[in-house]
Amino acid sequence: MPPNLQEYDKEQVRLMEEMCIVIDENDKRIGAESKKTCHIMDNINKGLLHRAFSVFLFDSQNRLLLQRRASEKITFPDMWTNTCCSHPLNTANELIEKGQLGARIAAQRKLDHELGIKPEQVPLGKFEFLTRIHYMAPSDGLWGEHEIDYIFMIKADVNLDVSPNEVRGVKYVTPDELRAMFVDTSVPMTPWFKLICNTFLFKWWASIDCLDGQKDENTIHRLGFD
Repeated sequence: MPPNLQEYDKEQVRLMEEMCIVIDENDKRIGAESKKTCHIMDNINKGLLHRAFSVFLFDSQNRLLLQRRASEKITFPDMWTNTCCSHPLNTANELIEKGQLGARIAAQRKLDHELGIKPEQVPLGKFEFLTRIHYMAPSDGLWGEHEIDYIFMIKADVNLDVSPNEVRGVKYVTPDELRAMFVDTSVPMTPWFKLICNTFLFKWWASIDCLDGQKDENTIHRLGFD
């Protein structure tokens, strides 16, 4: 049976009705389903897969902006993660695949929604597309993620106006400070952030001012699958 959402935060329940882009394992669009449908583990276990993005934003000191997801979040509440992670929606502008434009537009939209970062501070052309990550991760017995995740990096000094319904806390970290967070077992981290950090992030971070040699735009990296 579909889960009863009455126990959850009303705004987060409303967002669960947004329509995600359903894809196959080669990132080919095959339809659309609600965010709720896409994040139910029963559906994920049957192969339901959707498109997503993850933004890694660095300031002029090359520190990475992290967020801690709000307690109100239905999936992965209270966990630290990268700057912003969400989904392009099944709308005309966010379906545009050329130059990853739809995912860029979605990233700009969610940076404003979650963190209050205005679009003029993060122009679409400044997002550096690194690669795509395919992963699956349960949040609990009911909810989870199964995504092909477009990875963007952007370097910008921004003003924050955090939405408390989305984000519980923020911090800028150096590579050493992030490594220390990872070894501290009391610090909860989202599974996709762990996967990306364990495979690519620190290599990319070392090249943040010249990323051209790090880009792999055609590959879909399958992470965490046995």
